[in-house]
Amino acid sequence: MQLTEHFDLEELTHSDVAERLGIDNTPSLETVARLTTLAMGLEKVRAFLGGPILVSSGYRCPALNKAVGGARNSAHLDGYAADFVCPSFGSAFAVARALARSDIVFDQLIAEGSWVHISFDPQARGQRLTAHFGGPQGVVYTEGI
Repeated sequence: MQLTEHFDLEELTHSDVAERLGIDNTPSLETVARLTTLAMGLEKVRAFLGGPILVSSGYRCPALNKAVGGARNSAHLDGYAADFVCPSFGSAFAVARALARSDIVFDQLIAEGSWVHISFDPQARGQRLTAHFGGPQGVVYTEGI
């Protein structure tokens, strides 16, 4: 099912982990509507970056979110978030930094090391974070990108 010009439902719900573990990651109709909001936001990101973006994670049902160690309140659970890269633009950090300075309205933007997390939850808080991995506390998030 095509959601927008460049994004379809399969791309925003596919998960190798779900397939491997036999988890049904089929979204409800309500979630499909939110995934359409996500796809519209990703279209803006794609246009801003000037090239295709590769989504590695979109919607996650509760079982899948738990299996991948996602946050209990993750926007992925609601269908508002995606993790992606845009190799033609540059590194994930360069992408996140550029998006942080853009006029694209988002709820949350996180430079996650090798990928970018973006949420288009209607709260539209404009939160900008950087993830820091490998310390004794696990992943630590700091304000700003």
